[in-house]
Amino acid sequence: MHSSNPFLGRRLPPILGYGIAVLSVGTAFILSHLPPLHLESAPVSLFLCAVMFSAWLGGVGPGLLATGLSAVAFYYSFLSPLNSLVAKPGEMPRFFVFVLSALFVGSLSVAQRWATQSLRVARDDLKDTVETLEETNEALGKSEAYLAEAQALSQTGSFGWNVDTGELLWSDETFRIFGYDRALKPTVERVLERVHPEDLRRVEENLDVASHSENLDMEHRLAMPDGSVKMVHVLGHARLGAAGREFIGAVTDITTVRNAFDEIRALRDQLYKENVALREEIDITRMFEEIVGSSPALQSVLSRVAKVAPADSTVLITGETGTGKELIARAIHKRSQRSSRAFVSVNCAAIPRDLIASELFGHEKGAFTGATQRRVGRFESAEGGTIFLDEVGELPAEMQIALLRVLQEREFQRVGGNESFKTNARVVAATNRDLQAAIVEGRFREDLFYRLNVFPIEVPPLRERKEDIPLLVQYFAERYASKAGKNITNINKKSMEALQSYTWPGNIRELQNVLERSVVICDTDTLFVDESWLGRRTAVAAEGTALPFTEKLSVQERQMIEAALAESNGRVSGPRGAAAKLGIPQSTLDSKIKALKIDKQRFRKA
Repeated sequence: MHSSNPFLGRRLPPILGYGIAVLSVGTAFILSHLPPLHLESAPVSLFLCAVMFSAWLGGVGPGLLATGLSAVAFYYSFLSPLNSLVAKPGEMPRFFVFVLSALFVGSLSVAQRWATQSLRVARDDLKDTVETLEETNEALGKSEAYLAEAQALSQTGSFGWNVDTGELLWSDETFRIFGYDRALKPTVERVLERVHPEDLRRVEENLDVASHSENLDMEHRLAMPDGSVKMVHVLGHARLGAAGREFIGAVTDITTVRNAFDEIRALRDQLYKENVALREEIDITRMFEEIVGSSPALQSVLSRVAKVAPADSTVLITGETGTGKELIARAIHKRSQRSSRAFVSVNCAAIPRDLIASELFGHEKGAFTGATQRRVGRFESAEGGTIFLDEVGELPAEMQIALLRVLQEREFQRVGGNESFKTNARVVAATNRDLQAAIVEGRFREDLFYRLNVFPIEVPPLRERKEDIPLLVQYFAERYASKAGKNITNINKKSMEALQSYTWPGNIRELQNVLERSVVICDTDTLFVDESWLGRRTAVAAEGTALPFTEKLSVQERQMIEAALAESNGRVSGPRGAAAKLGIPQSTLDSKIKALKIDKQRFRKA
């Protein structure tokens, strides 16, 4: 195993480890006695650092040696009477505390070294597993070619025959060979109906013999209803299963290859499904690079991403601000057939109203003041790839019409030009607004909504995936610590509890900012989070008590929801539903109704 840290990639020679222990303790001893450094009051810290350094680099033996040398040096030079090895009864408690501290620090260093080595080995093993799966996928692709070539030369159907019950199971190819409708239940009698009269007696005798033997091997003719004759070869092998004695076999049409391509196509579809399953397994192993979490809510979203990515369907991603909608869009692009082409991101809310047409579709030279040369728009830049329209709900009315034309006709015109350009860019849009409420208010076109909402994906807020918070905290802490050149190995338990109890109105973006700020001010290997940054909701959740103001808000919230339900006749969704009246997403209103235990059925009028 090769590691980025040379001290973790291989074990040091014993003599070098013990040498480092002696050198570390000696250095600590000298530093503590150098007057210019004024470290006379910090010998314990220096010696503990020496023990930790020796145990980390050399292991148990050098760590124990460093502990012993540090104990002798500490006893000799820093316990009264100084510079003496005589008995010092009054200083023994202090001495024993120092020795125990040194042993504890050394043990932690050794344990951390072993844990780090184990993690690196696990990472390398996972990498090897992924490589093996990729090799298997490549071999499976080769097998597909070989299987397709073999099936091109034969027309073969499979069957199962339970000798005890007489039950028959046929593949589609077997139905085709015998000329029966697949809706019919296959029986031995129907098989004999197709057998050529001159071969009937011989086939009956072979079937009778096969019912008491291990193998079935015969050739005979089939007389088809249209007057044609087929020659088939039947092979089977008996086995004893849970349902009794049964034959598993194949029947091959050896008279024609007219339908060989149909069978190859069926087998290729089966192989494709197996290939897709293998790729999904590889994807699960690799996870979704930047998307961190394992909660059921997130896994449901990733499952939908995996399903829609291979298609070219337009996707509408909804969710609160800061939930990572762009990461979901990038994941769709990476797993699509367009992954080798560009992913172009456009924030519709950040572009001035007068420039958004030029930004999306480009402009010709002289189209407006300042247009000194022709400019290619984002749709042209995303040709063959994916264009991500973030905050699509902020588009002005005239741009909604232009975007609708692009989605309907798959073409656009540059600003100031008359030439139409075809576009082959896949559109993925996102918004944190309730577009259905915006439609009711006349701020968003209903026809554009239905064009965008071909495959909706709702990203859950962070408060609905609290089990992902420890993973996210670890991910961001390591990321920002690496940038800052710090080594953070622990998260304070109380801080973690505070992070998990907070409601995160800003979702992952807010969590990211809080952790970056915490890493910047962190001076130790343990990360602490100032709970004052999380607002008062953390303290309330931690104490398990509700403030009167919160109770008042709950009452008002109940009253507003019940009033909206009464106006909408108990209907939640739709343009005239309670969610549209309140201006919140349907899923959010359903959650609040459930949390407040409101019976929406009582608002339905008879």
